[in-house]
This record gives sequence, C-alpha cells and structure tokens, in this order.
Amino acid sequence: MITIRRLVFAGTAALLALLAAMLFATVITVNGLTWLHVVQIGLLAICCFWLAWGFNTAMAGLFTAGPRRAPRPVSAWRGLSRTAILVPVYNEDAVAVFARVAAMIEGLRAIGALDQFDVHVLSDSTRQECRDAEQLWARRLSAELGVAAHLYYRNRTNNIGRKAGNIADFVTNNGGAYEYMLVLDADSLMRPETMVEMVARMEREPELALLQTLPLIIGRKTLFGRALQFSAALYSPIFSRGIAWLQGREGPFWGHNAIIRTRAFAASCGLPKLPGKAPFGGDILSHDFVEAALLARAGYKVRVDPDLDGSYEEAPANLIEYAKRDRRWCQGNIQHGRLIGAPRLRTWSRIALVQGIMAYAASPLWLFFIVFSLLDPILAPAPNYFPADSLFPVFPRPETGKALLLLVGIGVLLLLPKTLIAFGNAFSRHRFKFGGFITVLASATAELLTTSILAPVMMMFQSKAVFEILVGADGGWPATEREDGSLPLSTALRSSWWMVAAGTALLYATYVFAPDLFLWVCPIAVPLVISPLLISFSGDPEIGERIRATGVFATPFELHPEEVIRATAKWRRRLISLEATTSSREGASISLGMA
Repeated sequence: MITIRRLVFAGTAALLALLAAMLFATVITVNGLTWLHVVQIGLLAICCFWLAWGFNTAMAGLFTAGPRRAPRPVSAWRGLSRTAILVPVYNEDAVAVFARVAAMIEGLRAIGALDQFDVHVLSDSTRQECRDAEQLWARRLSAELGVAAHLYYRNRTNNIGRKAGNIADFVTNNGGAYEYMLVLDADSLMRPETMVEMVARMEREPELALLQTLPLIIGRKTLFGRALQFSAALYSPIFSRGIAWLQGREGPFWGHNAIIRTRAFAASCGLPKLPGKAPFGGDILSHDFVEAALLARAGYKVRVDPDLDGSYEEAPANLIEYAKRDRRWCQGNIQHGRLIGAPRLRTWSRIALVQGIMAYAASPLWLFFIVFSLLDPILAPAPNYFPADSLFPVFPRPETGKALLLLVGIGVLLLLPKTLIAFGNAFSRHRFKFGGFITVLASATAELLTTSILAPVMMMFQSKAVFEILVGADGGWPATEREDGSLPLSTALRSSWWMVAAGTALLYATYVFAPDLFLWVCPIAVPLVISPLLISFSGDPEIGERIRATGVFATPFELHPEEVIRATAKWRRRLISLEATTSSREGASISLGMA
C-alpha cells in the first residue's frame, strides 16, 4: 500500500512538471529552438517538479486525517522505562537554556513522572564565560530544585564530531543506563505530558526506534520571527501530516524534539568522517537525516507523529542569523550527495537525502532560470512577448492560452495549499486559537506578502551558500544568536551589500538591453536593492511589537500559553534577577577590597 501511495505521489509530481515543461516549450520555441531554450526548459522542469512535490505533500496533509493515538492514562506512567533528556549546548545563553530545563523538570515533578527522567546538559561550549555560566546555573538549579539525582552537566574539552559527536559521547559513556534518550536542542521546550506520552508510545512498539514530534516556534518578537512563528503554527501541522502519510516507517529526523531507542541508536548510527576536507569531507553536519536512514536500514521504524502537541523551539530572530544557520544546514545537506549510494539504504531514505539537497539547490536553479530567461530576449530577440505599451505579455494567438495556463498552474502550486489551510482554519473552531476569523486571514495575507517580498533575499542567501560550498568554502559551525535584539542598518548592509549591487546591476542591464522586461524584473530586483532595509526592518523587535498589538501573526501559544511556556518565562525572570544580584554583590566586594 505504501509503495503504491509513493508511486502515485512521485508520478503525479513528475506529470505536473512534464506538463509545465511542455507548455513552456510550446510558448518559447514558437520561432525555433535554441540551446538557451533547452536550458530554460530543463531548469523549469526541475523547479516545477520540486514545487509539485511540496504541493502534493500539502494536499496529502489536508485530505488525510492521519492516525491519532490515544494517550496513556496517568496511572500507567510510573512503570515506564528510564529516559535521558539530552540538552546539547554550544556557546548559548545559559540563563535561557537553564530556564527551559527548570520549567521541564518542574513540570515532570508536578505530574509525578520525574523519577523516570534524568536531564543531561551536554556542553560543547568553547567560550570560558559560557562554560562558567553553565556550571553556575547547573549547580544552583540542582540545589534549588533538589534534583541532584536528575540533573547532570558535563563539558567536553575536545569537541569531536560537533553535535553528533556530543550525542555519541553521551551514548558511549552513559547510554547504557537508559532505554530511551529524548534529544532536544538548546532552544527546545517540551510539555511534560508529551514527554511521557512519547515514552509510552515507544514502549508499545518495540520496532519503533525514533519518534519525531513537530516542533513549533515560540517566543519571537521581531517581524521576521513572528512571521516564521505564525507560519509554523498554521501550516506546519498540515505539511507534517503529509510527510507522515508519505514516509511511513522511513520517516524524518530533524535532529531534536525526538525520542530515540538508545540501544538501536548505538548499534546502528555510528557516523564516520567523510574522506577529504570540508565542506564535502570531514564531520557529517546534517547527521539527523543520516541517522534516520541508518535506523531504517537496520529494520527499525522511524516515524513522525504530528498529533503529539506540546513540542516547541525558538528560531533565529532575523534574516542574518537565519542565513547563518541555513549555511550550516546547506553544507550538511550537500554532503549527503556522497551518501546517497551507501549500501543497503532504503529507497525512500535515499529519496529523503535527495530532498534535503534539493531544499537548497532549488534556489540557485531558480536563479539560473531567471538569468537565462532574461538573456533570451537579448540573445534571441524575436519573438518579443513584452511590448513596451503593455504591462502584460502578449503571445501569438495559439500560444496565449498555453502561456496563461502555465502561469496559473505555477500560481496554484505555490498558493493553493496555503490558501486552503488558511481558509480551513478561518472557518473552523481553530480560528479562535489564532484570534478569530479576520485575524487568521489577515495574518495569512501578511505572511504571504512578507515571504514574497523577502523571497529574492532568501534566494540570494541560499544561492550564495551553495556556490560557496561548490568552490570549497567551509562555513564551520557558528553559534546561533537567538535573542530578539535590534539589528542596525549598518549590520544589515555589511551582510547584503552584494545583493544591493546585484539588484542594481540587474535593473540597469534590463533597462539598457531589454527595457520591455523592466517591470517584470522589479519584483525580484527591487527587494535586492533595498535588502539592507528589509533585513533591518524585519529584524526590529519594536516593529514586531507594534504588529503584535494589531493581532497579526498571533498564535495559540502566544494568546493562550500553556503552563510549561509560562513557567519558562517565570524561571528566566528569576535567573536574570539572581544573575543581577550576584553581579552587584561581586561589584560591591571589589569596591570594598579596593577601599
């Protein structure tokens, strides 16, 4: 059944891409076929296949309910196997990390499940001030909460293998004490009941080696962060349901907010160093995709359960930090090109690796398509579909219908899933979680406008990342800045000046060599020219606060935060207050000593 489902899914995507390519070919080759046309048709076919794949995923999520598994009763929690909650950190804000840890420990104790869990904060931090802060709050929380038997901290002095090596170090030295490990990220937060339910589902299915939840974004204040937060809350549950329907027992692993059977992981998921130097060799950066493939190869189930609520994370607050994280993921995913042919991998695991590569390759492919499309009227000026006296293209009569069908088809692939999801929520009882009917639709419209305006900037960031990797530049593993601080225009300009230059050059070249196309390139070129303003504006928490006051981009976790989110905020205020008190005392001691 799953094989037929996948064949229909992939076949439909291929058919839609082929149809788009044929329509496009009919329009652009009316006066003859050139090598430029062949390149354009090939690029469009690949890009449309990728669009159709995402479209099919959304449609599957919309029209399949997905299994909803009944949670275990509270009375059955006490007999569950011991589970380690792993919190890997790397030069993070220690107060924020330990506030989340405290909230989760407090929640587990409140529901009577703490005895089944231990929290291990696994530090790979290299900065001395970060290590000192981590050690301080680990000791303080252990004493204040009375959880010395449930809260552990260690710092690795040799950061072999990055995050994957950090987890492997735990498995090697401590994994034997635990049946399961619940892997979080430094910015992860999870409802205690969800943690317990995940263990219960693992207990019921011995074949299940990895159970992935859908982490939703919380706590963002900037325009960019709030748009991401709303998009994840509204659209991600549907897309993840489509992923679950399609991937079955060869599901995804996104590296965090997932529970893993420790012995299965230890036996199956040893990661080698790839031969050669970075970016193609060395440590496998996107280890999660590979570990999911290895568990599936060993015969275990890997599954995402979208019905598991209460799984959260934070996200970069601005485009620069987002692009920095994306650069690391891009390098890791492109490394997978060397692993697709690994022996005995399941077919769908190989497809998942290709999907990960395409997630980043799509941007330069679209960029090349745009460039070649602009070169076409310059190198082969006849026929001219863009007369100066019309805002719209004018095609020869037989081709007009096909061209319009192609444009409408691409628009449907891009916009229909989000439109259906937004209206589906607006007309259901879920609208109240997002602030009501008007707020849902206003937020969805604002999210579409925001992502459309920022799309050329994102395309350029991702294209730059791919090109850097292809020429051998290693992006390393920079720490992620997660705080919602303001982003000065000068900082944005330093990161995007090359986009300004590219957008200006594109406008100038189009005006000089293909003036009929000038208005058509403006939606791409103008955002690039003003990219520093867009980056700074979208990364400003004050602007985000003004938008929050209107209700736009409201999410259920913001309007009605659950207990673990409120507890995290409480603990963070408390730890910041303690930090300030400690600093004041230390300052006073220094002053007295000098006196």
